[in-house]
Formats: sequence, structure tokens, C-alpha cells
Amino acid sequence: MRNVDEYIAYLHNEKKLSSNTEISYRRDLDKMFGYMYSMGVSDVSAITPSMLVSYVGYLQKRGFATSTVSRSVAAMKSFYSYLFHEGQTGDDLSEVLHSPKIEKKLPDVLTVSEVALLLSQPNKDTPKEIRDKAMLELMYATGIRVTELITLRIGDVNLKSNYIVCKQNEKERTIPFGGEAKKALQRYLKESRPVLVKEKDCAVLFTNCSGGPMSRQGFWKLIKQYAQKADIQTDITPHTLRHSFAAHLVENGADLRAVQEMLGHSDISTTQVYANLNTLRIREIYKKAHPRG
Repeated sequence: MRNVDEYIAYLHNEKKLSSNTEISYRRDLDKMFGYMYSMGVSDVSAITPSMLVSYVGYLQKRGFATSTVSRSVAAMKSFYSYLFHEGQTGDDLSEVLHSPKIEKKLPDVLTVSEVALLLSQPNKDTPKEIRDKAMLELMYATGIRVTELITLRIGDVNLKSNYIVCKQNEKERTIPFGGEAKKALQRYLKESRPVLVKEKDCAVLFTNCSGGPMSRQGFWKLIKQYAQKADIQTDITPHTLRHSFAAHLVENGADLRAVQEMLGHSDISTTQVYANLNTLRIREIYKKAHPRG
């Protein structure tokens, strides 16, 4: 449908959204139009507010997860807001759509001692384990996402001033790192990377053992292996270190805005979850320790 193609182009060129978001929004809108076609409606202009509300109810009755329904509603609201501001509809139908309430799940985080145990697992003097140590240390030191970690380039790291430049969706943020990460990086760059990298002009910071780009799945496997080796019972994913980075900063009094900036969150409410996590932990400690808790 032409309207959708124009809308996706708008998201790409004007909003600079990620390709994953564009794909998700297109898929959600295709599903919505598929429902409308089944109802005998084949034109955007013929869709009424009650039809949109009916479609949301249809998704809920089909048993779709609340998060899935909310994402579909977000895509529809954004689409109809775009049509209205482009003058393609007389009314802003996005106003009739409301997302179902999502119960925010607090993220799983490791304790400081569990992180230390995990980061101590790559301890062999092999190119692979020296690399793994540097990757884990840098991820916990900066809180960057897996995709950001595996796409870092040599030029993004400043070892003299201890910071990395993280680039995502044409946005940049500068994140500092500490002494342990610096030490691991220096060793990796000196002893391990020259052995792993096959192409002299390779600009990627971390490569796989064949000298090519590392995949998300590759990093996921290695972090699972080290968690198992450390006998950590928490179900660890690559995102666990990012959550732990943020939670430990907030727990130790870091400014929430600064944490938001380092994580690259566009909305402070996303970062607020770590403050909520800290409050919950304090309450649990109080309940267990206070005589009248």
C-alpha cells in the first residue's frame, strides 16, 4: 500500500529509526490492513475509529502478548499521526487508540561479586580468552549493547583518556571506562588481536577466531559458557551485563541523567527502572534486617 511505503520512508529519512523498528512497524501495519481487508475494507480512507478499536480488541482476544499489542498500537498511532499531519486524513485517528497497560518487569542483574566472578573466568593466556576478557570487561565498564560492542572500531577507542565513542543510528555518545577495562584492552590489542586479525586494514576492534566480524550469537555463546563455568545460577544474557552496569551505578549514587546518557536511552523513564530496582532492593534488605520489618 502506497501510504505505508511513504510512511516507512518517512521513518527512515526523517525519524532516523533503526531498520528493526521499520521492519516491525511495517509488519504490524500489514497485519492491520490484512484484518481490514478481511472485513471488506480496502482503502485507508474507509477505515473508521471503531474499526481500529475493534482490531485492537481482536488482537487481545487472539491471546497476543500485551507487549505485542502495545507495539501494534504504537505503529498504528504513529502511522495515523503521520497521515493527519501530511493532510492525507481529515481527523487524527491516532487519538482513539490506547495501548494496554504493560506491567514493567524489573531487569535481572548480577551482584557485584557475581560480576567479578564472571569477569575472572577468561583467565588463560590464549588469544581467544584474552579477547573474551577484554570484551566482558568493556561491556560491564560501559554498559553498551551487544551490537554496539561487536561493531566497535579501533578508532572508537581512546586508551589515553579512557573512553569509547559509541555510534548508533547516526547518533554518537562518549562513554568512559575504568582501569580494569583499560588493562584488558591494552593486553588484547598487544597480544591477542594481531594473532586473530587476518586483514591488516581490518578496522573492527573485536573479531572472531577466524579474523572476521563477531556475531551476536557468537558473543551470546561465550557469555553463557563463562556463566556456566562460574556456576552463576542467574539466567545470563548479553544484556545482563548492561543491566548490571546501570543498576550498580545507580545503587552507588550515580546521577540518573548521566546513566541515561551513557546507556543511550532517549527517555529517562526507561532508565528510571534501575532506580526502582534499587528501591526494591533497599526495601527487601530493610524487611529482612529490621526488628519490626
